[in-house]
Amino acid sequence: MDVRSRLTILFDPPFWIGLYAREEAGQYEVCKIPFGAEPSDAEVYEFLLRHRYALRFSPRLEGDPTVERSLHPKRLQRKIRAELQNKGIGTKAQQALQLQREQSKRAKKIRTREQREAEIQRRFTLRREKKKARHRGR
Repeated sequence: MDVRSRLTILFDPPFWIGLYAREEAGQYEVCKIPFGAEPSDAEVYEFLLRHRYALRFSPRLEGDPTVERSLHPKRLQRKIRAELQNKGIGTKAQQALQLQREQSKRAKKIRTREQREAEIQRRFTLRREKKKARHRGR
């Protein structure tokens, strides 16, 4: 089993965020980590060590497993330089984040509906108890 992960730090005004992408057995998932101020390498490393298991990843997306072959040193150097110049979020990461946003939106909608119904039920019970108390008083 081969697991590949990659952390990209970028500035998404007004905050610095980290995109932690993980690919395992053809499944791709991503997590968005808000940092606030620009994090140093040590802060990022410490954050990953402390909170790696608490990260909430997006639902897994099916994808072709990326096959990486060995590159010549100069070509590898050029690829690294190009990666450092790349400031955007990958399309797979965008899809995964969008899916995660939609799921959290649905969960929030369900949670607020349940809270609203519970409040209505509580008010109804309170009215009924007051009605009984008034009736007993006569």
